[in-house]
Amino acid sequence: MSVIVGTETRLCTSGITGREGTFHTLNNRRYGTNVVAGVTPGKGGQDVEGIPVFDTFAKAVDETGANTAMVFVPPPFAADSILEAADAGIETIITITEGIPAHDELRVFNHLQTRHPNTRLIGPNCPGVLSPGKANVGIIPAQFFKEGNVGVVSRSGTLTYQIGNELALRGFGNSSIVGIGGDPVPGSNFIDIVALFQDDPQTELIVLSGEIGGSAEEEAAQYIKDNVTKPVVGYIAGVTAPPGKTMGHAGAIVSGSSGSAAAKIEALEGCGVRVGRTPTEVSDIAVQILGS
Repeated sequence: MSVIVGTETRLCTSGITGREGTFHTLNNRRYGTNVVAGVTPGKGGQDVEGIPVFDTFAKAVDETGANTAMVFVPPPFAADSILEAADAGIETIITITEGIPAHDELRVFNHLQTRHPNTRLIGPNCPGVLSPGKANVGIIPAQFFKEGNVGVVSRSGTLTYQIGNELALRGFGNSSIVGIGGDPVPGSNFIDIVALFQDDPQTELIVLSGEIGGSAEEEAAQYIKDNVTKPVVGYIAGVTAPPGKTMGHAGAIVSGSSGSAAAKIEALEGCGVRVGRTPTEVSDIAVQILGS
């Protein structure tokens, strides 16, 4: 099995006629993802290499049965695109767009919580979700991964790639790789994805890759202690980051000791999660656990 995307995915891309939307949608289709539609207002009736384009998500869902959306539209319009997809009945929305204003992210979060509690939003500002051998929705370079039994959830796209690839080079693959993004108001957090991996029969080990800023890793640590029976290996980026400086993601900012790498590592290790100090050490620990 897998989580979030798989053989049942029917993908519709918002912003499919833009350069990035076209490139990555076609790349996802080449991987084997079932791409059924695209949405660009004013361009309904056109197609992108055989993929029909609609003016609205409602029309796309009605005519193609799309159940997953990938959002590639510019930041000023991304929130409305997410809300339109949810209102049309899309079950999974994966938002790649970076730079969405925080107040727009909060508006989306509140709308989904109150109006569409069963809609799952991944991102914004994320690389997407890859279930090797089944489907790729987003910008993850799928050629570096293979199918296996390690579930990876990460706030960082590039660290996701590195850890997954190192596992593949060691002979282990992934059930699914989920990039949740590093914005201040994420649609899904570590707990949401760890819970999915806990219930996924294909996943035998979970890798959690976090970074400085916020309290999501500490909250996940307590959840893992109370609810997760599978082994979990962690990694926290930003050990040398100076306090008060944003590092890469908008959510990666430390104030005093709150949100520091040291505090997150302490919380994870205190709840039984083995934490690697480098991505290579993470893969070493994972291989050791899986081989025992």
